[in-house]
Amino acid sequence: MSQTFTQMLEKVEEFHDKHDFANKENNGHDMSYRILLTIEELGELAECFTKGKSKNEKAEELADILILIFGHSIAMDVDLEEAFNKKMEIIMKRPAIKGDLGIRVTEYKK
Repeated sequence: MSQTFTQMLEKVEEFHDKHDFANKENNGHDMSYRILLTIEELGELAECFTKGKSKNEKAEELADILILIFGHSIAMDVDLEEAFNKKMEIIMKRPAIKGDLGIRVTEYKK
């Protein structure tokens, strides 16, 4: 079953409500803390590759990152779907550049 963006966001909002993330005492919406959690999850995803973990374990870590990103939009009161669509319009017009490690889509010039 495929979910919509809105359905996924609602699930993360329900998770935030369940654990009272918005309560200042819990720091659940403190962006410094949230960014540190994101870095931690990125490290866990990287570890899946360096330690040869399964596709399922990689998918679980990727899902953790996605849940955090949805949560960031809740904590920041940002319309993530709108921001996503605006950004896609911009990056679809950017050139691709081949660097030492692979292709990159950027306006950056060497």
